[in-house]
Amino acid sequence: MRRSTDRILVSHAGTLPRPPELGNAFDASVGVPANLANLVQAVVRRQAEIGVDIVNDGEYGKRGGFSNYVRERFSGIERHGAPPGHQSHDVMARDRRDFPGFHENFGWFGTAASANALTQVNQPEFCTGAIAYTGQAAIQRDISNLQAALQGLDVDGYYPAITPGTIEHWLWNEHYPSEEAFLFAIADALHEEYKAITDAGLVLQLDDPDLPDGWQMDPAMSVADYRAYAQLRVEALNQALRDIPQEQIRLHVCWGSGHGPHKNDIDLRHIVDIVLSVKAECYSVEAANPRHEHDLHVWEEVKLPPGKSLMPGVVTHCTDIIEHPRLVADRLIGYAKLVGRENVIAGTDCGLGGRVGHPEIAWAKLEAMVEGARLASNELWGR
Repeated sequence: MRRSTDRILVSHAGTLPRPPELGNAFDASVGVPANLANLVQAVVRRQAEIGVDIVNDGEYGKRGGFSNYVRERFSGIERHGAPPGHQSHDVMARDRRDFPGFHENFGWFGTAASANALTQVNQPEFCTGAIAYTGQAAIQRDISNLQAALQGLDVDGYYPAITPGTIEHWLWNEHYPSEEAFLFAIADALHEEYKAITDAGLVLQLDDPDLPDGWQMDPAMSVADYRAYAQLRVEALNQALRDIPQEQIRLHVCWGSGHGPHKNDIDLRHIVDIVLSVKAECYSVEAANPRHEHDLHVWEEVKLPPGKSLMPGVVTHCTDIIEHPRLVADRLIGYAKLVGRENVIAGTDCGLGGRVGHPEIAWAKLEAMVEGARLASNELWGR
């Protein structure tokens, strides 16, 4: 993973605006276009031209959303009618209890239309047989497209992949004898995708919103209960990371990208030690939105382990307002003072593609982040 001793590097958390021929990220019915490699080249070059140092393919090769793409890369999964009494997992359950009117009228991104779209995306799927990885051709296609796009550019590439606990959000077990056996079967299958990414020389980004947002799903859980829940899922994730170099791994955690209240998000301070126990070199966390900007103070007491880096979100997906570069710089300087300037990478709270009102907004936010990182670097290194 690229590190810097003379300026703050810039990356982002994942999804970028999609060209029309790719369709909506959540729509798995849209086929992979013949010009996918050209689209990836264009999005990689645009990131590099803006000044992003660690880039990805925009997640253009994934169908069905940043997490549900694995339904095409696993065996043992099928969709069928839900059994009587079936309750879908709801990563807004605590907030839904407190704000029923809001959740009745608005969806994941704050509109009635997105409520309907999410209902269609989250039709229940079930694990009905042994899970195995079958996505070899798809992951090699994505790796090849990204590697080709990186040629001739002074940037590093990363590829996001989902985690066992987050897959569990939408996949119901009807095959394995226990929750633990189910999780570790998912982990063993994911290991093949993780290994392909790092063997290709790319940085593996682990997308794990489950780690914080699983708390919302069960309002009856205590913090102690939830810590045990989260620790089991980290054990499964670390099993999936076996024999993969930590210096090629970064972990992204967030509290879900929904434009809702987030009043009941679990505090980072309750789970930060569990987050840091993931075998990663870099940790990407939400830090710019109104519910989590205060998490900066966690790092006044918690020390970043030696050799690790932190990628706080300094622009957010929860508003279409473009952050001022000076604000971005102030956020970065605040983290640099706590964890060391050489240990900070500028990042986003979540993927910006599809989560802000228009592609113009997403790209403008990245431009503001690059400029803010430049301002912060000049001050931190005395230039």
